[in-house]
Amino acid sequence: IRDTTGVNHYTYQFARRAVAEGLVVIDDPDSILKCTNKVYLNELLARHRVLTPKTLMVHRDNIDQIVPVLGLPCILKQPDSAFSLGVSKIQSPSELRASVDKLFAKSDLVIAQEWLPTAFDWRVGVFDRRALYVCKYFMAPGHWQVIKREADRKLEGLTMAMTVGEAPENVVKTALRAANLIGDGFYGVDIKESNNQCYVMEVNDNPNVDAGNEDGVLKDALYREIMGVFLRRIQERKRVTAQ
Repeated sequence: IRDTTGVNHYTYQFARRAVAEGLVVIDDPDSILKCTNKVYLNELLARHRVLTPKTLMVHRDNIDQIVPVLGLPCILKQPDSAFSLGVSKIQSPSELRASVDKLFAKSDLVIAQEWLPTAFDWRVGVFDRRALYVCKYFMAPGHWQVIKREADRKLEGLTMAMTVGEAPENVVKTALRAANLIGDGFYGVDIKESNNQCYVMEVNDNPNVDAGNEDGVLKDALYREIMGVFLRRIQERKRVTAQ
């Protein structure tokens, strides 16, 4: 699937139908369900002791705990946020209240996290429980996220691809630990390095693979790897069906 996925979206229904029809599905419905629910994802990572930023699940009765627990600035996320949408950086108590109220209009829970300022995020592409590629996603110019949205345009930071072997070992190992908790599909794991620690920000199903960015080092070999897994799974499915 090459579209932003969501449970209340045709992509999820499409994936479910494909699985029901017995097709090999890479962007599978189980992965969509797990990755697009940030509350579930955070609890899963915490349960398996995968390091994440300090996090508070916010409901209407514990709003006053956000600042004492996380400090300011902090980050607020709606549970189904994606592509930097539904995510805000909070600088003051008054801004906090207004943002929380806005998010509660869409959801009963809000995710609050400590702010970890970094020049870039690591993105590790994991497929079939193996790391395929690694990128640095740099923050958009003058912004705290990799994407900066303005009224009439969208600005993105630079992407720098590298081989898995060139990336820090701890970054790759952390990404694999996180992705393998979801399944054996295709995932993009976002990691921040801070104080010599690796923090998992998100595990994304259906990650971007854009020409000149994620494939910047591997080129066509990246797509051959993806198609090769597809082919092996199709062949295995045929063998099982024939028995």
